[in-house]
Amino acid sequence: MSPSSYELLKMEREGHVAIITLNRPEKLNAMSAQLRLDLRAALDEVAVDNEVRVVILTGAGRGFCAGADVGQMRDRLEGQGEGKPQERARVDEVPIQVAIRALPQPVIAAVNGVAAGMGLSIALASDIRIASEEARFASIFIKRSIVPDTGATYTLPRQVAPGIAAEMTLTGRVYDAQWAYQVGLVNKVVPAGELIKEAMALANEIAANPPLGVRVTKHLLYRNDEFQEQIDRESAGNAYLATTEDRREGVLSFLEKREPVFKGK
Repeated sequence: MSPSSYELLKMEREGHVAIITLNRPEKLNAMSAQLRLDLRAALDEVAVDNEVRVVILTGAGRGFCAGADVGQMRDRLEGQGEGKPQERARVDEVPIQVAIRALPQPVIAAVNGVAAGMGLSIALASDIRIASEEARFASIFIKRSIVPDTGATYTLPRQVAPGIAAEMTLTGRVYDAQWAYQVGLVNKVVPAGELIKEAMALANEIAANPPLGVRVTKHLLYRNDEFQEQIDRESAGNAYLATTEDRREGVLSFLEKREPVFKGK
């Protein structure tokens, strides 16, 4: 295995499998501007590497990805921006979830801990999900007075029953791994210490198949995908919500560790 050099993630190769590990454990791998840049660069790197046949995406420490960095949300609310303009343009050019779905190789999300908000969306954009017993799942967006803006309104009701998707997105509840398995959100639940081993076994099984056939099969699974169009609709919804008092309250109450008071304004 030979690690690549990124600021906030690690990428290693084991045979025909690339393992991408979000590496911001002190923040439960919350998605900052820099981490988005690193992940996009890593995805671009493996996309053109014909020796990589399967990608495993996981997180360091206790979290898979706790969603967007709420501190940077506050900065945007206060007009301080997030990252250099050219960096933001690079990140927003193709959303992470679209890049995962468009990757030629299958992506296995090895969900080691909390997958909330954008983290849930990243897991859903992956082709297969294996969860640790310690994994937790939450469509937390509603708690910040935003709609799921990273594709979850498209992927979630196609992965689980529409009523389950409605419950998750409208309550913002946190669900455990066994619940996620029972409703079809994940393919398998394994003990925490066996997560990467199980993901590697599945990755190697897929990698042993004809690589061109695997790529064409993945492409056909999403041939009629309107993923990007739905993300554009989500962005329009959040453009409106960004102007509301409730949006600001959702962010500040989280950072101030208090219960929010929403006024519908």
